[in-house]
Amino acid sequence: MNISKQSTYLTFMVIHIIIGVLVYLVRSLALVYFAGSILYFLVQIFRAGNKNNEALMAAGYMTGAEVFFRMSQSVPIYEAGKYSVIAFMLIGLFLSGTSRKSGIYWLYIFLLLPSILVASMNLNLGTNVRNAIFFNLSGPVCLGLAALYCIDRKLTYKQLSTLTRWILLPIVGMSIYITLGTPDLREALSGTGANYAATGGFGPNQVSTVLGLGMFLSLVQLVVYSKDKVFLFIHLALTGFLLYKGIITFSRGGVITGIGCSVAFLVIYFAGSKGVARRRMMTYLILLGGVLVAVSAYSSFQTNGLINKRYTNRDAAGRIKSDITTGRAEIFETELNAFYNNPVIGVGAGKAKELRAEETGIGAASHNEVSRLLSEHGSLGLIILGILIIYPLVYRAKNRRNYLFFAALGFWFMTINHSSMRIAAPAFIYALALLNVVHEKKKTPIRR
Repeated sequence: MNISKQSTYLTFMVIHIIIGVLVYLVRSLALVYFAGSILYFLVQIFRAGNKNNEALMAAGYMTGAEVFFRMSQSVPIYEAGKYSVIAFMLIGLFLSGTSRKSGIYWLYIFLLLPSILVASMNLNLGTNVRNAIFFNLSGPVCLGLAALYCIDRKLTYKQLSTLTRWILLPIVGMSIYITLGTPDLREALSGTGANYAATGGFGPNQVSTVLGLGMFLSLVQLVVYSKDKVFLFIHLALTGFLLYKGIITFSRGGVITGIGCSVAFLVIYFAGSKGVARRRMMTYLILLGGVLVAVSAYSSFQTNGLINKRYTNRDAAGRIKSDITTGRAEIFETELNAFYNNPVIGVGAGKAKELRAEETGIGAASHNEVSRLLSEHGSLGLIILGILIIYPLVYRAKNRRNYLFFAALGFWFMTINHSSMRIAAPAFIYALALLNVVHEKKKTPIRR
């Protein structure tokens, strides 16, 4: 279970590259991969009794693998990846309990419940109430359970490294899978819209989000855990590769989020480093700057310059688009109107989508978790947002050792504003901001 050793980590990375190839060649192997992952982590958790936070590692792995499972159709249940994260967090809570400081997140979960009752009364006849509620609340519930597990939980820096590696590994496998299915972009692209050709035919928004997360985690490994030149090169190349794969999805949200989190991490880590560590950081920054320039140039070449137009909000002909939000502003506005009309308890989980379809003809689900919380939970949604934003900052005031804090909180907030909580990543990564990161205890030498 421990992949902190470099040789073991490298072996696992090779295994996941092979998994990406095999799942591409034989799609049915995706089910074997999903079931095998669940079984492997269950054995590890119960064998150790979760003494080394195996449940957290398992949930992190499933977070990284969720979109891979979806695009490869490993199981017919669309939310299977998210449900597995929830299940592993429940197992971890059962085996290891939660902190005395967890009361605020019990309140958070309690505040989600009234929307279920309101939805059961407000949803249209013929609507699958259970599916509507599960779709809209599975993400917030996942966040609540992950927060209950992580709040003030002691994790050593070595365990934090292991956790980031477990999240990263399946993203590497997914990147190989979509690379094998990507055609020659110089011939396949004709516009600046979301590029399904570069995402294995799956939703570019979700794929971009996970690739942005993978790029950020690879950068963390590069800066903190790559003193060995071999792993320095591996993580530098991987950071550039995942950034490139994210850019060519033409879905900007995940890439911008990944870069924003990377900047937040680098600033915090640089501010806390001294002497040799700070000089090494300067080397990393120069290398990363070179990678950014190279990837940007190569992406422009591969897309015949269309990616430049995408990021400057222009169409293929070079004309500036009138709506930089690609229609999401209108969805946001309809949800704010629902909140204004139902400010106390909201319209209920899943009802905002129905109201939007009736009033505007737009049947798309929300891309913004903030407006969805307000419209479907009313004033309780405001309290929920207050808890999620303010409490981590209060906790941070007394615990400044977690160098992922601002990056984790930033990833959650930026992601829910462009992709809502369609995947488990923003929920799980948010919870990492609540960890109590500590140094490894030094073993006392035995006197003879």
